[in-house]
Amino acid sequence: MEYLKKITILDKFILKQVAEVFILGIIVFTSIIFSSDTFISLIKQISEYGMPVNIAFMIIMLNLPAVIVMTIPMSVLFSTVMTVNKMCLQSELTVLKACGIGIKRISKPIFYFAIVMAVLTFFINETIVPLTTSQSKTLALYAIVQRNIPEGKHNFTMKELRDGNYLKRLFYVEKCENKEFSNVTILDLSDNDKVQILQSKTGTSVVEGWQFNNASVYTISKEGKTLNTSWIEKTIIDFGSNIQQQLDKKNDGTDMNFIQLLPYLFNNKSDLSKDTLAKYKVCFWEKLALPVTTVVFVLLGIPLAITPPRVRHNRGLLFSIGIIFIYYIIRAFSLSLGYNSTIPAFVAANLPNVVLGITGYYLYKNKSEKI
Repeated sequence: MEYLKKITILDKFILKQVAEVFILGIIVFTSIIFSSDTFISLIKQISEYGMPVNIAFMIIMLNLPAVIVMTIPMSVLFSTVMTVNKMCLQSELTVLKACGIGIKRISKPIFYFAIVMAVLTFFINETIVPLTTSQSKTLALYAIVQRNIPEGKHNFTMKELRDGNYLKRLFYVEKCENKEFSNVTILDLSDNDKVQILQSKTGTSVVEGWQFNNASVYTISKEGKTLNTSWIEKTIIDFGSNIQQQLDKKNDGTDMNFIQLLPYLFNNKSDLSKDTLAKYKVCFWEKLALPVTTVVFVLLGIPLAITPPRVRHNRGLLFSIGIIFIYYIIRAFSLSLGYNSTIPAFVAANLPNVVLGITGYYLYKNKSEKI
Protein backbone atom coordinates (compact mmCIF):
# COMPACT_ATOMS: atom_id res chain seq x y z
CA MET A 1 0.00 0.00 0.00
CA GLU A 2 2.87 2.36 0.77
CA TYR A 3 4.27 1.75 -2.70
CA LEU A 4 0.94 2.59 -4.35
CA LYS A 5 0.98 5.99 -2.67
CA LYS A 6 4.44 6.70 -4.06
CA ILE A 7 3.86 5.36 -7.57
CA THR A 8 5.45 7.62 -10.19
CA ILE A 9 5.02 8.28 -13.88
CA LEU A 10 8.00 6.01 -14.56
CA ASP A 11 6.35 3.18 -12.61
CA LYS A 12 3.09 3.62 -14.51
CA PHE A 13 4.97 3.63 -17.83
CA ILE A 14 6.82 0.41 -17.05
CA LEU A 15 3.81 -1.36 -15.52
CA LYS A 16 1.64 -0.48 -18.50
CA GLN A 17 4.09 -2.08 -20.93
CA VAL A 18 4.63 -5.12 -18.72
CA ALA A 19 0.88 -5.67 -18.27
CA GLU A 20 0.17 -5.43 -22.01
CA VAL A 21 2.80 -8.02 -22.92
CA PHE A 22 1.76 -10.17 -19.94
CA ILE A 23 -1.80 -10.51 -21.26
CA LEU A 24 -0.43 -11.46 -24.68
CA GLY A 25 1.83 -14.04 -23.03
CA ILE A 26 -1.09 -15.59 -21.13
CA ILE A 27 -3.02 -16.04 -24.38
CA VAL A 28 -0.05 -17.42 -26.32
CA PHE A 29 1.31 -19.84 -23.70
CA THR A 30 -2.15 -21.08 -22.72
CA SER A 31 -2.92 -21.82 -26.36
CA ILE A 32 0.37 -23.67 -26.79
CA ILE A 33 -0.14 -25.86 -23.73
CA PHE A 34 -3.73 -26.66 -24.68
CA SER A 35 -2.86 -27.56 -28.24
CA SER A 36 0.12 -29.72 -27.25
CA ASP A 37 -1.21 -31.55 -24.20
CA THR A 38 -4.75 -31.05 -22.91
CA PHE A 39 -6.46 -30.80 -26.28
CA ILE A 40 -4.75 -33.88 -27.70
CA SER A 41 -5.64 -35.86 -24.57
CA LEU A 42 -9.30 -34.87 -24.88
CA ILE A 43 -9.40 -35.75 -28.58
CA LYS A 44 -8.07 -39.19 -27.64
CA GLN A 45 -10.82 -39.61 -25.04
CA ILE A 46 -13.47 -38.52 -27.54
CA SER A 47 -12.28 -41.03 -30.14
CA GLU A 48 -11.57 -43.96 -27.81
CA TYR A 49 -14.36 -43.63 -25.26
CA GLY A 50 -17.01 -41.79 -27.24
CA MET A 51 -17.06 -38.73 -24.99
CA PRO A 52 -19.60 -36.16 -26.20
CA VAL A 53 -18.11 -32.98 -27.67
CA ASN A 54 -20.07 -30.67 -25.35
CA ILE A 55 -18.76 -32.49 -22.26
CA ALA A 56 -15.24 -32.42 -23.69
CA PHE A 57 -15.58 -28.64 -24.08
CA MET A 58 -16.69 -28.36 -20.45
CA ILE A 59 -13.66 -30.39 -19.38
CA ILE A 60 -11.43 -28.01 -21.34
CA MET A 61 -12.92 -25.08 -19.44
CA LEU A 62 -12.42 -26.89 -16.13
CA ASN A 63 -8.77 -27.56 -16.99
CA LEU A 64 -8.19 -23.91 -17.89
CA PRO A 65 -7.30 -22.67 -14.35
CA ALA A 66 -4.61 -25.37 -13.96
CA VAL A 67 -3.07 -24.29 -17.26
CA ILE A 68 -3.22 -20.59 -16.38
CA VAL A 69 -1.38 -21.29 -13.14
CA MET A 70 1.49 -22.70 -15.20
CA THR A 71 1.44 -19.88 -17.76
CA ILE A 72 1.49 -16.97 -15.28
CA PRO A 73 5.23 -17.35 -14.45
CA MET A 74 6.02 -17.81 -18.16
CA SER A 75 4.04 -14.71 -19.08
CA VAL A 76 5.68 -12.62 -16.37
CA LEU A 77 9.09 -13.66 -17.69
CA PHE A 78 8.04 -12.95 -21.27
CA SER A 79 6.66 -9.50 -20.42
CA THR A 80 9.71 -8.63 -18.32
CA VAL A 81 12.26 -9.58 -20.96
CA MET A 82 10.35 -7.99 -23.84
CA THR A 83 9.76 -4.73 -21.95
CA VAL A 84 13.31 -4.28 -20.64
CA ASN A 85 14.83 -5.33 -23.96
CA LYS A 86 12.63 -2.83 -25.80
CA MET A 87 13.66 -0.03 -23.42
CA CYS A 88 17.27 -0.96 -23.98
CA LEU A 89 17.01 -0.95 -27.78
CA GLN A 90 15.20 2.40 -27.78
CA SER A 91 17.95 3.89 -25.58
CA GLU A 92 15.47 4.56 -22.80
CA LEU A 93 17.74 2.82 -20.30
CA THR A 94 20.61 5.05 -21.41
CA VAL A 95 18.51 8.17 -20.87
CA LEU A 96 17.36 7.00 -17.46
CA LYS A 97 20.93 6.20 -16.49
CA ALA A 98 21.98 9.74 -17.52
CA CYS A 99 19.22 11.04 -15.21
CA GLY A 100 20.66 9.05 -12.33
CA ILE A 101 18.07 6.25 -12.41
CA GLY A 102 19.69 2.85 -12.17
CA ILE A 103 18.48 -0.64 -13.02
CA LYS A 104 17.40 -1.26 -9.41
CA ARG A 105 14.93 1.61 -9.56
CA ILE A 106 13.69 0.53 -13.00
CA SER A 107 13.23 -3.03 -11.80
CA LYS A 108 11.21 -2.09 -8.71
CA PRO A 109 7.75 -1.92 -10.40
CA ILE A 110 8.48 -5.15 -12.28
CA PHE A 111 9.30 -6.97 -9.04
CA TYR A 112 6.14 -5.64 -7.43
CA PHE A 113 4.17 -6.86 -10.43
CA ALA A 114 5.83 -10.29 -10.13
CA ILE A 115 4.96 -10.49 -6.42
CA VAL A 116 1.31 -9.68 -7.15
CA MET A 117 1.25 -12.38 -9.83
CA ALA A 118 2.89 -14.85 -7.43
CA VAL A 119 0.12 -14.22 -4.89
CA LEU A 120 -2.48 -14.60 -7.65
CA THR A 121 -0.87 -17.88 -8.74
CA PHE A 122 -0.99 -19.24 -5.21
CA PHE A 123 -4.62 -18.13 -4.79
CA ILE A 124 -5.79 -19.76 -8.04
CA ASN A 125 -3.79 -22.92 -7.36
CA GLU A 126 -5.21 -23.27 -3.85
CA THR A 127 -8.86 -22.29 -4.33
CA ILE A 128 -9.89 -22.84 -7.95
CA VAL A 129 -7.60 -25.54 -9.37
CA PRO A 130 -8.41 -28.31 -6.82
CA LEU A 131 -12.13 -27.77 -7.33
CA THR A 132 -12.03 -27.70 -11.13
CA THR A 133 -9.61 -30.66 -11.30
CA SER A 134 -11.93 -32.78 -9.19
CA GLN A 135 -14.97 -31.74 -11.22
CA SER A 136 -13.13 -32.48 -14.45
CA LYS A 137 -12.36 -36.05 -13.37
CA THR A 138 -15.93 -36.61 -12.18
CA LEU A 139 -17.34 -35.25 -15.44
CA ALA A 140 -15.03 -37.47 -17.50
CA LEU A 141 -16.18 -40.58 -15.61
CA TYR A 142 -19.81 -39.53 -15.90
CA ALA A 143 -19.46 -39.06 -19.67
CA ILE A 144 -17.89 -42.49 -20.15
CA VAL A 145 -20.55 -44.25 -18.08
CA GLN A 146 -23.46 -42.39 -19.66
CA ARG A 147 -22.20 -43.20 -23.13
CA ASN A 148 -22.76 -46.92 -22.48
CA ILE A 149 -26.38 -46.68 -21.32
CA PRO A 150 -28.93 -47.82 -23.95
CA GLU A 151 -31.55 -45.41 -22.54
CA GLY A 152 -35.09 -46.06 -23.78
CA LYS A 153 -34.13 -49.10 -25.84
CA HIS A 154 -35.68 -52.57 -25.80
CA ASN A 155 -34.07 -55.92 -26.67
CA PHE A 156 -30.74 -54.21 -26.92
CA THR A 157 -27.49 -56.09 -27.64
CA MET A 158 -23.99 -54.71 -27.41
CA LYS A 159 -20.56 -56.23 -27.76
CA GLU A 160 -17.27 -55.31 -26.15
CA LEU A 161 -14.05 -56.13 -27.99
CA ARG A 162 -10.53 -56.70 -26.77
CA ASP A 163 -7.45 -55.89 -28.84
CA GLY A 164 -9.83 -54.35 -31.35
CA ASN A 165 -10.90 -57.65 -32.97
CA TYR A 166 -11.76 -60.32 -30.39
CA LEU A 167 -15.08 -60.54 -28.58
CA LYS A 168 -14.69 -59.95 -24.84
CA ARG A 169 -18.30 -59.60 -23.66
CA LEU A 170 -21.73 -59.73 -25.27
CA PHE A 171 -24.55 -57.84 -23.53
CA TYR A 172 -28.28 -58.35 -23.90
CA VAL A 173 -30.71 -55.92 -22.21
CA GLU A 174 -34.44 -56.46 -22.48
CA LYS A 175 -35.33 -52.94 -21.43
CA CYS A 176 -33.58 -49.79 -20.15
CA GLU A 177 -35.61 -46.90 -18.76
CA ASN A 178 -34.48 -44.16 -16.39
CA LYS A 179 -31.03 -45.75 -16.34
CA GLU A 180 -32.48 -48.94 -14.84
CA PHE A 181 -31.86 -52.26 -16.60
CA SER A 182 -34.31 -55.15 -16.78
CA ASN A 183 -33.51 -58.80 -17.59
CA VAL A 184 -29.85 -58.56 -18.46
CA THR A 185 -27.71 -61.39 -19.81
CA ILE A 186 -23.94 -61.10 -20.23
CA LEU A 187 -21.74 -63.58 -22.05
CA ASP A 188 -18.20 -63.09 -20.73
CA LEU A 189 -15.35 -64.46 -22.87
CA SER A 190 -12.53 -62.52 -21.21
CA ASP A 191 -11.02 -65.74 -19.78
CA ASN A 192 -9.53 -68.02 -22.45
CA ASP A 193 -10.13 -71.17 -20.38
CA LYS A 194 -13.79 -70.67 -19.48
CA VAL A 195 -17.00 -68.86 -20.32
CA GLN A 196 -19.16 -67.05 -17.81
CA ILE A 197 -22.84 -66.23 -18.21
CA LEU A 198 -24.35 -63.61 -15.90
CA GLN A 199 -28.11 -63.15 -15.64
CA SER A 200 -29.81 -60.48 -13.60
CA LYS A 201 -33.36 -59.15 -13.48
CA THR A 202 -32.34 -55.63 -12.41
CA GLY A 203 -29.34 -53.36 -12.78
CA THR A 204 -28.29 -49.75 -12.85
CA SER A 205 -25.45 -47.47 -13.89
CA VAL A 206 -22.79 -46.33 -11.42
CA VAL A 207 -19.52 -44.47 -11.84
CA GLU A 208 -17.52 -47.71 -11.92
CA GLY A 209 -19.68 -49.29 -14.68
CA TRP A 210 -22.90 -51.34 -14.68
CA GLN A 211 -24.13 -52.68 -11.38
CA PHE A 212 -26.33 -55.80 -11.25
CA ASN A 213 -28.34 -57.01 -8.27
CA ASN A 214 -29.20 -60.59 -7.36
CA ALA A 215 -27.29 -62.01 -10.30
CA SER A 216 -26.82 -65.66 -11.21
CA VAL A 217 -23.43 -66.60 -12.61
CA TYR A 218 -22.77 -69.78 -14.59
CA THR A 219 -19.19 -70.85 -15.30
CA ILE A 220 -18.76 -73.19 -18.27
CA SER A 221 -15.61 -74.76 -19.64
CA LYS A 222 -14.61 -74.51 -23.27
CA GLU A 223 -15.81 -78.08 -23.71
CA GLY A 224 -19.31 -77.10 -22.56
CA LYS A 225 -19.09 -78.60 -19.06
CA THR A 226 -20.66 -76.59 -16.23
CA LEU A 227 -17.94 -75.86 -13.70
CA ASN A 228 -19.77 -73.69 -11.22
CA THR A 229 -23.07 -71.98 -10.52
CA SER A 230 -23.27 -69.15 -8.02
CA TRP A 231 -25.52 -66.32 -6.87
CA ILE A 232 -24.15 -62.82 -6.29
CA GLU A 233 -26.08 -60.15 -4.42
CA LYS A 234 -24.27 -57.28 -6.17
CA THR A 235 -21.63 -57.17 -8.90
CA ILE A 236 -20.20 -54.43 -11.09
CA ILE A 237 -19.07 -54.83 -14.69
CA ASP A 238 -16.53 -52.17 -15.60
CA PHE A 239 -17.52 -52.51 -19.26
CA GLY A 240 -13.92 -52.21 -20.37
CA SER A 241 -13.68 -48.60 -19.30
CA ASN A 242 -10.34 -48.19 -17.55
CA ILE A 243 -10.50 -44.42 -17.36
CA GLN A 244 -10.82 -44.57 -13.57
CA GLN A 245 -7.47 -46.33 -13.30
CA GLN A 246 -5.93 -43.87 -15.73
CA LEU A 247 -7.17 -40.93 -13.72
CA ASP A 248 -5.95 -42.51 -10.49
CA LYS A 249 -2.49 -42.99 -11.99
CA LYS A 250 -2.38 -39.31 -12.95
CA ASN A 251 -3.60 -38.23 -9.54
CA ASP A 252 -0.70 -36.53 -7.78
CA GLY A 253 -2.54 -34.40 -5.24
CA THR A 254 -3.55 -31.56 -7.55
CA ASP A 255 -7.21 -32.05 -6.62
CA MET A 256 -6.39 -30.98 -3.04
CA ASN A 257 -5.20 -27.62 -1.83
CA PHE A 258 -2.30 -26.89 0.49
CA ILE A 259 -4.43 -26.98 3.64
CA GLN A 260 -6.12 -30.27 2.67
CA LEU A 261 -2.96 -32.01 1.52
CA LEU A 262 -1.02 -31.52 4.76
CA PRO A 263 -3.44 -33.41 7.07
CA TYR A 264 -4.08 -35.96 4.31
CA LEU A 265 -0.38 -36.84 4.21
CA PHE A 266 -0.21 -36.97 8.00
CA ASN A 267 -3.28 -39.18 8.44
CA ASN A 268 -2.72 -41.54 5.47
CA LYS A 269 1.04 -41.90 5.51
CA SER A 270 0.93 -45.60 6.36
CA ASP A 271 -1.86 -46.39 3.88
CA LEU A 272 -0.28 -44.85 0.78
CA SER A 273 2.25 -46.65 -1.39
CA LYS A 274 5.81 -45.36 -1.46
CA ASP A 275 5.46 -43.88 -4.97
CA THR A 276 2.12 -42.23 -4.23
CA LEU A 277 3.40 -40.78 -0.98
CA ALA A 278 6.44 -39.34 -2.76
CA LYS A 279 4.24 -37.73 -5.43
CA TYR A 280 1.98 -36.17 -2.83
CA LYS A 281 4.94 -34.79 -0.90
CA VAL A 282 6.44 -33.25 -4.02
CA CYS A 283 3.05 -31.78 -4.93
CA PHE A 284 2.80 -30.30 -1.43
CA TRP A 285 6.06 -28.40 -1.75
CA GLU A 286 5.41 -27.48 -5.37
CA LYS A 287 2.34 -25.54 -4.30
CA LEU A 288 4.74 -23.19 -2.54
CA ALA A 289 7.55 -23.33 -5.10
CA LEU A 290 5.46 -22.47 -8.18
CA PRO A 291 4.52 -18.91 -7.08
CA VAL A 292 8.17 -18.22 -6.18
CA THR A 293 9.10 -19.11 -9.77
CA THR A 294 7.42 -15.89 -10.90
CA VAL A 295 9.87 -13.74 -8.93
CA VAL A 296 12.84 -15.92 -9.89
CA PHE A 297 12.03 -15.48 -13.58
CA VAL A 298 12.08 -11.69 -13.17
CA LEU A 299 15.38 -11.84 -11.32
CA LEU A 300 16.89 -13.81 -14.18
CA GLY A 301 15.05 -12.09 -17.02
CA ILE A 302 16.00 -8.47 -16.30
CA PRO A 303 19.79 -8.82 -16.66
CA LEU A 304 19.47 -11.07 -19.71
CA ALA A 305 17.17 -8.54 -21.41
CA ILE A 306 19.77 -5.77 -21.18
CA THR A 307 21.63 -6.07 -24.46
CA PRO A 308 25.05 -4.64 -25.36
CA PRO A 309 25.02 -1.26 -27.18
CA ARG A 310 25.94 -2.77 -30.55
CA VAL A 311 23.04 -5.21 -30.58
CA ARG A 312 20.11 -3.58 -32.37
CA HIS A 313 17.53 -6.37 -32.45
CA ASN A 314 15.11 -7.63 -29.80
CA ARG A 315 16.31 -10.85 -28.23
CA GLY A 316 13.51 -10.98 -25.68
CA LEU A 317 11.51 -13.81 -27.21
CA LEU A 318 14.61 -15.96 -27.68
CA PHE A 319 15.72 -15.42 -24.09
CA SER A 320 12.22 -16.15 -22.77
CA ILE A 321 12.01 -19.45 -24.62
CA GLY A 322 15.53 -20.39 -23.53
CA ILE A 323 14.88 -19.70 -19.84
CA ILE A 324 11.56 -21.57 -19.89
CA PHE A 325 13.20 -24.51 -21.66
CA ILE A 326 16.03 -24.69 -19.10
CA TYR A 327 13.57 -24.34 -16.23
CA TYR A 328 11.42 -27.24 -17.39
CA ILE A 329 14.43 -29.47 -18.06
CA ILE A 330 15.64 -28.92 -14.49
CA ARG A 331 12.08 -29.27 -13.17
CA ALA A 332 11.46 -32.56 -15.01
CA PHE A 333 14.78 -33.93 -13.75
CA SER A 334 14.23 -32.87 -10.14
CA LEU A 335 10.61 -34.05 -10.03
CA SER A 336 11.57 -37.48 -11.37
CA LEU A 337 14.17 -37.77 -8.62
CA GLY A 338 11.59 -36.64 -6.08
CA TYR A 339 8.97 -39.13 -7.29
CA ASN A 340 11.54 -41.90 -6.92
CA SER A 341 12.48 -40.64 -3.44
CA THR A 342 16.07 -40.21 -4.62
CA ILE A 343 16.10 -36.68 -3.22
CA PRO A 344 13.80 -35.12 -0.59
CA ALA A 345 10.48 -33.74 -1.84
CA PHE A 346 11.38 -30.23 -0.66
CA VAL A 347 14.58 -30.28 -2.73
CA ALA A 348 12.81 -31.73 -5.77
CA ALA A 349 10.18 -28.99 -5.78
CA ASN A 350 12.58 -26.11 -5.19
CA LEU A 351 15.67 -27.18 -7.14
CA PRO A 352 14.73 -25.25 -10.37
CA ASN A 353 14.13 -22.07 -8.36
CA VAL A 354 17.39 -22.47 -6.47
CA VAL A 355 19.49 -23.02 -9.62
CA LEU A 356 17.88 -20.23 -11.63
CA GLY A 357 17.61 -17.96 -8.60
CA ILE A 358 21.33 -18.12 -7.81
CA THR A 359 22.18 -17.57 -11.47
CA GLY A 360 19.75 -14.66 -11.69
CA TYR A 361 21.05 -13.07 -8.49
CA TYR A 362 24.63 -12.89 -9.73
CA LEU A 363 23.60 -11.66 -13.16
CA TYR A 364 21.27 -9.04 -11.68
CA LYS A 365 23.89 -7.90 -9.18
CA ASN A 366 26.49 -7.55 -11.92
CA LYS A 367 24.14 -5.55 -14.18
CA SER A 368 22.86 -3.33 -11.39
CA GLU A 369 26.41 -2.31 -10.48
CA LYS A 370 27.10 -1.25 -14.07
CA ILE A 371 23.78 0.51 -14.78
